[in-house]
Amino acid sequence: WLGALRFGNLALRSLPVDSSEEGGPRAVPGACFARVRPSPLLNPRLVAASLPALALLGLEAPAAPEAEAEAALYFSGNRVPAGAEPAAHCYCGHQFGSFAGQLGDGAAIYLGEVLGPRGERWEMQLKGAGVTPFSRQADGRKVLRSSIREFLCSEAMFHLGIPTTRAGTCVTSDSKVVRDIFYDGNPKNERCTVVLRIASTFIRFGSFEIFKPPDEYTGRKGPSVNRNDIRIQMLDYVISTFYPEIQEAYSDNSVQRNAAFFKEITKRTARLVAEWQCVGFCHGVLNTDNMSIVGLTIDYGPFGFMDRYDPEHICNGSDNTGRYAYNKQPEICKWNLGKLAEALVPELPLEISELILEEEYDAEFEKHYLQKMRKKLGLIQLELEEDSKLVSELLETMHLTGGDFTNIFYLLSSFSVDTDCSKFEDFLDELTSQCASVEELKVAFKPQMDPRQLSMMLMLAQSNPQLLALIGTKANINKELERIEQFSKLQQLTAADLLSRNKRHWKEWLEKYRVRLQKEIESVGDADSWNTDRVKVMNSNNPKYILRNYIAQNAIEAAENGDFSEVRNVLKLLEHPFQEAESFSEVKEDAEEAGATAAAAACAEETRSRLPYCSKPPLWASELCVT
Repeated sequence: WLGALRFGNLALRSLPVDSSEEGGPRAVPGACFARVRPSPLLNPRLVAASLPALALLGLEAPAAPEAEAEAALYFSGNRVPAGAEPAAHCYCGHQFGSFAGQLGDGAAIYLGEVLGPRGERWEMQLKGAGVTPFSRQADGRKVLRSSIREFLCSEAMFHLGIPTTRAGTCVTSDSKVVRDIFYDGNPKNERCTVVLRIASTFIRFGSFEIFKPPDEYTGRKGPSVNRNDIRIQMLDYVISTFYPEIQEAYSDNSVQRNAAFFKEITKRTARLVAEWQCVGFCHGVLNTDNMSIVGLTIDYGPFGFMDRYDPEHICNGSDNTGRYAYNKQPEICKWNLGKLAEALVPELPLEISELILEEEYDAEFEKHYLQKMRKKLGLIQLELEEDSKLVSELLETMHLTGGDFTNIFYLLSSFSVDTDCSKFEDFLDELTSQCASVEELKVAFKPQMDPRQLSMMLMLAQSNPQLLALIGTKANINKELERIEQFSKLQQLTAADLLSRNKRHWKEWLEKYRVRLQKEIESVGDADSWNTDRVKVMNSNNPKYILRNYIAQNAIEAAENGDFSEVRNVLKLLEHPFQEAESFSEVKEDAEEAGATAAAAACAEETRSRLPYCSKPPLWASELCVT
């Protein structure tokens, strides 16, 4: 089955590889890669495979049992394909704003680059395949729950049309590692699992930070300080391989070439984060080492798709300060580009890159964001200045009513300008059914601090702000006070009052939307044809299905009980995010034919029967915490 793979490992031929054979974690100076061997797993077996991702490599579906066994054997790392040259990539990074020194592929192993059927080159990487020189104090392993999440989300993002690394297979095993999921002193044994990741390259902003001299705040430095020769090699490799048109246009002037490259990655990054904002995707850990040098979404950890619209939504339970909140993503990506600019000196002077960043980033983000939002609202004929305000007011209405981000957008395509009163009321009922209930709001605004802790922090804010800065922030205190106030108000609020208030807010916005759509109609000759086109554009830009945390959790729980059918069902669903899915019974039959045990099938059946995949999350989902 794997005979179709044709390796041509350009990265290892173009960039310095560490010659040391020393095993275990260590500093790796003067190199971009270190050779490693994947560590074998006990009884590997295939959880799921993405056929569209494997097709990039020239592989067909592993349909026969022998092919599934072969996929499990090779994509667990138990056996290395002919032509592969396993290695781990060296990089550094700013983590939560502070320079962390050498990081590198601590759990991921580069297998090599495969030439695809259309002549393109794809890097294959096994994530979770064992210890590398960059593993630090960790064991180089990933577990079933995090691997299923990365596997599913990589493919979900691709099918949403968002630039991303891909996931070919997810392979689990009987090997176990101990994990303390919430860092609360309750460790448990979990199955070692490996994801086959695929991308044109996994080089990231942090790859260029290996040359950083000692940081003025943390004192840490990169492993290859003063090795500008390697920086030049990396720029030559990245630009000639992934930006060949720039290499060709500026082959005789390296500064102009490097400036054109920086301008392009600035614009790609701006467009990428605009796409995230438009589907409510939160990355969770936007460190410089998690930013792709070719503008892909990379490294799926504590990510999350936003359910109830909250501009300050934090998907990562470890992000105590909200650095990587939903509304901070655009500015954080710009900050990360600033760190990349610093890392390219002296090959690109800072005064050139800083000017590019200021001139290009915000303008490109705003342009792409508004273009996408116009499509989501079906504004396909005119581009008016007022559109930006209409989008802001929509999001404000969603925020005020606790609207479900995905489902509200999806419903708007069924809104008609000439709807009569009774149909308008029906539409309003449907819209408000996607808003948060009193119970959901009580969970969302439940105070999170012990009253004594809050009292102490309020005193510190007055008497010792320096000490407060070590244990919390003024913003955290203000947010908690706001939460307490909201929670108190909710105690008096009835469901009828909430519904009435929500309907009032939505009526106000829908009237503005109706006026804007009327302007579209007035600018066209055939209103019916325009409406058909409008609905078509909206339905191809507003997904019905996203990888909500509760959907992933249901799939994980079934898989942990030995039934992989739900992972495969969800994968199939996410391959068509804009289409109405088949009924559950039809999807379920395929899964049960896959041969799950009776007990596991019963567990999965219970999981599946809870809610349709397009539903806003159940109340229990608010307790899910991803760190």
